[in-house]
This record gives sequence, structure tokens and C-alpha cells, in this order.
Amino acid sequence: MDLNLSPENEAFRQEVGDFVRANLPGDIRDKMKQGLLPDKEDVVRWITILNAKGWVAPAWPVEHGGTGWDTQQIYIFQEELVANHAPMESGFGTGLVAPVLIAFGSEEQKARYLPRILSFEDWWCQGYSEPNAGSDLAALSCRAIRDGDDYVVNGTKIWTTGAHTADKIFCLVRTSTEGKKQEGISFLLFDMNLPGITVKPILMFSGDHELNQVFFDDVRVPQANRVGPENKGWTVAKYLLEFERGGISYTPPVKAGLEKLKEISRIETAGSGGKLVDDPDFRRDLAKLETEITANEMSEKRVMSALSLGQNPGAASSMFKLRGSELQQRMLEMTMKAIGNYANVYQPDAFIPGNNVDPIAPNHAVTATAKYFNQRAATIYAGSSEVQRNIIAKHVLGL
Repeated sequence: MDLNLSPENEAFRQEVGDFVRANLPGDIRDKMKQGLLPDKEDVVRWITILNAKGWVAPAWPVEHGGTGWDTQQIYIFQEELVANHAPMESGFGTGLVAPVLIAFGSEEQKARYLPRILSFEDWWCQGYSEPNAGSDLAALSCRAIRDGDDYVVNGTKIWTTGAHTADKIFCLVRTSTEGKKQEGISFLLFDMNLPGITVKPILMFSGDHELNQVFFDDVRVPQANRVGPENKGWTVAKYLLEFERGGISYTPPVKAGLEKLKEISRIETAGSGGKLVDDPDFRRDLAKLETEITANEMSEKRVMSALSLGQNPGAASSMFKLRGSELQQRMLEMTMKAIGNYANVYQPDAFIPGNNVDPIAPNHAVTATAKYFNQRAATIYAGSSEVQRNIIAKHVLGL
């Protein structure tokens, strides 16, 4: 793979970067530069700007609103968003449920949902995991029983990212108990404001509120909202998981984090008597991390190439997700080490610009601990690392 950009793609990078720098609202840029999570209103404001440009869903087919960009251009676009501190949209709409609708949805469902996903009139969340069915997703028990033209849904979903702000949910439910546990599962779309839905927050150790538990009590969902045949939702679910694991780029944000780590390690830390880049052990670990991030980037671009050709990523997405999430964690572990004592506790008074404190503190330590704890889940969500290794062993190595 030739990593050198053609003159055309160099011009494309400049075009994207210029557009982001000129149009991203300053308050959103400042928030992202500090490492803070953008809220829903921030993302919608930015997506509205991207939608007017036609750049919300670059990987979609052109007939549904995609850009027609090639793989390298999509990757350049993502890199420029990260480099210029622009928020990425949640991914549940454009990156997950939209590919499912394009592949399995009826024409009526495509016409109804895809335009609203592009405009972010609908904000989606994912109802997959349950208290006793996380990594073993096929063991889910949330039931949907036919009643006239509806399903009546009872049960619960957990670790539901963004359910407290979502308008809609795509949900796996059990419509039959016959046969293997992978059978009898259906894929439903429904509104989050239906009677009988209760959302309870799960506050993370990092202090973030992203996760929730969602309860369904006799929730009536029209059968017309089912995607694909009844009891064949496992096929739909596996297709979506390939996009969740392989359709979101890990490398651009990890590379950005690596550059920040290098910056921190060059600063003389209080009481250390030197810079971490002068420590041979740290230099070795940093070089190894950078080499592995570069290697993962190559794999990631191969997966994105399959996506750009209209293919699903298949088992390669498990390799992508496994390595990307582990490298993300290692980068943050080294960042915590570089920040040192400032990463131990939350000290807001110490981070006011102009205070006579170590220069690391005001620039990096405010959010480092929160990011570190938040991303401990990276090797669990979307299928744990153990699950990914099993998939690789079976479908890639033939074991």
C-alpha cells in the first residue's frame, strides 16, 4: 500500500482542513481541545454544518447521500476532523443502523429513516447488551410477543450509550424460544418516547454520563418496524457488529493522543529532575507503541478499502477492533505515567491558567484521568477482546 498522497489527495486534505477550520464553531473547538466530551447540542450544530456541505456520511452509497470518496479520502477526512478538534458524530445512526437499513431494510424504511439520520433529526442508541447477555449476546432474553399488528416488548438493556438523549433505538429482542439461542431473535426499530420505556443513568467512575439501563414494560412496537424477517435478527446483528468493530477508525484519535503524549514527555516534570524522553525505558516503550499504531493503521486502511467497495469488513473487523482498543488503552496508560502525580486526583484549582504550577497540569491533567478510566471499557464494548480472539481463531486461522 502506497502511503504517499497523490497531488489530488494533498489538495483534498487542504480542502477538508480549510473547511473545518473555517466552519467549526470556536466554542466547540475549545471544548474538544481540552479533551472534554461534546454534548448532543454541540454534535448536532456541527453535523448540521457538515450536512449542508454533504459530508455527514462519506462511506454511504452515493444514491443514499454518500460522497463518492475513495478509501483514502474518507481516511483523510477523519484525520482532519481529529487534527482540527472537530467532534465525530455518535456513529449509531450513520455508522451502524444506516448500513443495516441499506442492506436489509424495506424501501419504506430506507425512505423514512435514512434522510433523518443524515440530518440528525433522529438520534439513535443501541439496545444489544443485557445484564446476563453482554459478551454472550445470543443469550438475550428481552421478549417481543406478537399482539395484532404490534409486538409487546418486555425486558431490559444495559450499558446503553446515549439512551438518555436518544430519540430512537435499534434493539435485539427474542421473538421465539425454539431452537438454538441464536435463532428466534429479531431486530426492531422504535421510538424512545413510547409508553413503558424507562431510562436510568449509569454514572461512570470517570464521572461521565454516557451509559444507561433501559427498561421495557409492555412497550408496543409496530411489526412494520422490524428489519429483516422475524427470527432472523441474528444475521442482521452480526452484520451490524462488523461495522461497529471495523467501521470506526481508531487510528486518527490514537495518533493524536500519541502526539500529545510526546509533547508531555518532553516537558520537565516537577521533582523528576528531567524529561521522560530522556528515560531509555520510556523511549523504548514509546517507540514500540508508535510502531504498533502504524502497523494497525495499515490494517485499518485495508478494512476501510473493503467498506468503500461496498463490502462488509467480515472477520477482519475483529482484528481491527482488538488491536485498536488495546493500543488506545496503552497510549492512555503511558499518558498517565507521563503526567505523574497530577493524574492521581482531580484538582480543579490547580488547573487555572496562570497558576504557578507545573506546565503539564493546565494543559493535560484535567481530563487525562477521566479519559483513562472511560477507555478501560474499550476492550469490552462491541465485543470483548476475548470474543474477538475467538472470532479470529475460528474465521481467520481456521482453528
